[in-house]
Amino acid sequence: MAEISKEQVKHVAHLARLAITDEEVETMTKQLGDIIKYAELLNELDTENVEPTTHVLDLKNVMRKDEPKKWIEKEDALKNAPDQQDGQFRVPSILE
Repeated sequence: MAEISKEQVKHVAHLARLAITDEEVETMTKQLGDIIKYAELLNELDTENVEPTTHVLDLKNVMRKDEPKKWIEKEDALKNAPDQQDGQFRVPSILE
């Protein structure tokens, strides 16, 4: 890959809404160039027999079964409501 240019750094900074000085552009151009060079080293690895993964560890979500349970009655839920109407919570309008 070609070296990253100062214009590219300024463009990325603009997209990220970052105000950077010319001195910071110089520093970031070198730093981003070093990062890209290091990442390019990965292209040299032999990944012929490596399965694609989404994570380096074999993680699985542990979830409980979705079973219905008894919940409180509507009247109990509404008894502490500051305001209610027709069996529902009543809240202030947020739309004009």
